[in-house]
Amino acid sequence: MSSPSPTAPPRSFVWSRRIFLTLLTGFVLLPVYVMASSSLKPLQDVSGRFRWLPSGLTVRPYLDIWKTVPLAKYFVNSLIVAGAATVLSVVVAVFAAYAVSRYRFRGKRVFTVTVLSTQMFPGILFLLPLFLIFVNVGNTTGVALYGSRGGLILTYLTFSLPFSIWMLIGYLDSVPRDLDEAAMVDGCGPLGALFRVVVPAAIPGIVAVAVYAFMTAWGEVLFASVMTNDTTRTLAVGLQGYATQNDVYWNQVMAASLVVSLPVVAGFLLLQRYLVAGLTAGAVK
Repeated sequence: MSSPSPTAPPRSFVWSRRIFLTLLTGFVLLPVYVMASSSLKPLQDVSGRFRWLPSGLTVRPYLDIWKTVPLAKYFVNSLIVAGAATVLSVVVAVFAAYAVSRYRFRGKRVFTVTVLSTQMFPGILFLLPLFLIFVNVGNTTGVALYGSRGGLILTYLTFSLPFSIWMLIGYLDSVPRDLDEAAMVDGCGPLGALFRVVVPAAIPGIVAVAVYAFMTAWGEVLFASVMTNDTTRTLAVGLQGYATQNDVYWNQVMAASLVVSLPVVAGFLLLQRYLVAGLTAGAVK
């Protein structure tokens, strides 16, 4: 005897859902359309009254963005800083989360509470202390942290690393401990069990942490505007170069913004299934 089919939702609910999703999609895509259409207009058209249907299209803004400001140099700086901050956050967070998830040690609760409490403070509170620390370190040891890529990487670790550790603790707790015990029975030590069994099982959570760390570093403005100079400036700060005392190149701003967003959007789409799985496991914890 076949089981009865589930009851279909009312038509009013179906249409309400369709209308809501349509409005939500339009709300999300409308700014993207404005940016894309403005990036293909001449400057005089963008500076005037906005038209939903452009009278003329040109790709000149996408060519000029590389000449108006050194966008390529800013792109390299952002890629190095965001990539290094992501790798360091993931590596350190994996070891720290594994220790908290699998072992008991004195101060474990204090450590986890401290890691979580760092997310409660706004980043601007750490700006002046970090600035003073970097300047004093440079004056004392000669190691130039202020205005360098290394200093900016350390700055980003101060707020991406605690969240990465907290998130991976929740994900590793969902990985069965039997896998560790089975690996140790086969002759693996703690590190062997971590890299051969736990890390492969925790790939979705690790990818979610990596995406978060990269996106945070890629679009950060506050610290990058203070901790960098003309040589180490990142994309988020470099976009301000399209605004001069006399004019603002709005079409180039829109074109550069779309170009800057492409790496993050492409990475998110490629790693979407891992990201959803990792965030789901963290939320369950």
